[in-house]
Amino acid sequence: MIHLDGMSLTVEEVVAVAYGKTKVRISASSIESMSASRRLVEDAMVSSQPVYALNTGVGLLANIALGSSEIAEMQINLVRSHCCGVGQPLAREVVRGLMVIRANVLAKGVSGIRPVIAERICELLNHGITPVIPSRGSVGASGDLAPLAHMALTLIGEGDAEFEGVVRPALECLQAAGLKPLVLQAKEGISLLNGTQAMLSIGCLQLHELETLFVAAQTTAALTMEALRGTPVPFDARLHEVRPHPGQVHSAAHMRSLLADSPIPRTQGKNRRIQDAYCLRCIPQVHGAAWDTLREARRVFEIELNSATDNPLVFDEDILSGGNFHGAPLALSLDYLAIALCQIAGISERRTERLLNPTLNEGLPAFLASAPGLESGLMMAQVTAAALYAEMRVLATPASTGSLPTSGNQEDFVSMGMTSALKLEQSVGLARTIVAIELLAAARALDLRGEGETTPMLQEAIRRLREHVPAWTKDCVLAVPMRKADAFIAAGLLNGIEAAVAVAA
Repeated sequence: MIHLDGMSLTVEEVVAVAYGKTKVRISASSIESMSASRRLVEDAMVSSQPVYALNTGVGLLANIALGSSEIAEMQINLVRSHCCGVGQPLAREVVRGLMVIRANVLAKGVSGIRPVIAERICELLNHGITPVIPSRGSVGASGDLAPLAHMALTLIGEGDAEFEGVVRPALECLQAAGLKPLVLQAKEGISLLNGTQAMLSIGCLQLHELETLFVAAQTTAALTMEALRGTPVPFDARLHEVRPHPGQVHSAAHMRSLLADSPIPRTQGKNRRIQDAYCLRCIPQVHGAAWDTLREARRVFEIELNSATDNPLVFDEDILSGGNFHGAPLALSLDYLAIALCQIAGISERRTERLLNPTLNEGLPAFLASAPGLESGLMMAQVTAAALYAEMRVLATPASTGSLPTSGNQEDFVSMGMTSALKLEQSVGLARTIVAIELLAAARALDLRGEGETTPMLQEAIRRLREHVPAWTKDCVLAVPMRKADAFIAAGLLNGIEAAVAVAA
């Protein structure tokens, strides 16, 4: 059970809730904080002072005053009118991530809503009720308005939701779980809509995927080093101590660990290779730069997870209207991740080419075919990797630079952060497949070397791979092992090799 307090939610907890591995509840201290801020909102309701989205319209309509009888109706109208998302629904885990982050933001106690609002989101999560939320329609201006509106729609018993594997009217889902629709009061509709939770949910889930992919890329690169007889000199700690970017140091140390005590012979004597190509020699510099990008994104995401991002916000005696819902911090990080991912995928594709090209692959057969000419081996797998990388380069074009004014030019500079998130989500899948292709090629090359063992850690990596992707000797339908290798990486089965080898020893 995770207790949400608006201050301590982590990326790992978001992932756990997203995949249904734990339940959630609002902490007792947050109930008190929310109740206190709610009392201030109720006091403001009887005042003649205009307060944005409490007794006024929203956006360009903020100067229109509302009568006391119109306040509650306006909150419901906000939810309905903002439900304008289109496209394929967001994945179930993305929606669940969005919901837990939203509940945590409300639990911070500065939104001015009744505690029951945040508690009901937790009840939906715990009962497995997942709103159907279209993926397109947010510009990340006042946050992810359309996606959050579709989430709020389920709370009031409208729209569609998924329950027990079936999509049905939200009201039926609530009734099946013994829950009643909420009747929104002043400030509660706008507090459910303003925020960055859709793009942040995608960001957290993709960061988790990327951290797994980084380990796979490192391990796969080490296998390629072994297959191509690459020199380990570029990973010497002394080189990285004099250029101590944290990711570079981390990557080099990991490569040294993976390649330690290799029994595979390198070229010796006067023909010894002095330097490898950049795709081998510069692994720490390239992978490490991407790792630093992941670390920075994690820093940004974990701040945002515990930040109040709706508007207005309630502080002691003041209700202040600001712009905490703007998605710029996330949009920049999400775009940066997509760019960094191109580094991991691009250098992986180059290593695959080197494994397959008979002029570069240190005496291995052309395209790693058993009978080159009669067979094509992995020739077309590299073509696929090149095609995917071309698509990734398009997806790496920043969305955060493309603001378009909305809402009558009131929201005149927007983040486009949701677009950044959706691009990243696609790019992660493409990059994983590119690394999976290199993994297949490296393992195949070592099979063809016929020399048996590599280092203990890499031997464990190959053992795990072969449990899911058996070796082959003749041309086969490559889509099958490619798909299996992709799933193998996605499942994180290359994680924890060091620990497993240490225990075995």
